[in-house]
Amino acid sequence: MQLTESHRHYWRKNLNITAILLGLWFVVTFVVTFFARDLSFNFFGWPFSFWVAAQGSLVVYVAIIWYYAHYMNKLDQEHGVAEVEED
Repeated sequence: MQLTESHRHYWRKNLNITAILLGLWFVVTFVVTFFARDLSFNFFGWPFSFWVAAQGSLVVYVAIIWYYAHYMNKLDQEHGVAEVEED
């Protein structure tokens, strides 16, 4: 099967956004958590580094998932491969 230029553009944009979001995930999961241990003050009775790792990263993960779904829906509509909603 021969890919059209539209297919190549679609997959190029899909791979680019996936790479960017995976990079963001990596930074939040490993880099921020690594440096968070240097934050040595308490936040509502808990070490601030624990709060950053436990709460902040979850918010970023949800934001990554929401953005990817929103972006891919827009990209699907742009390339005519969006799912049709039936009532």
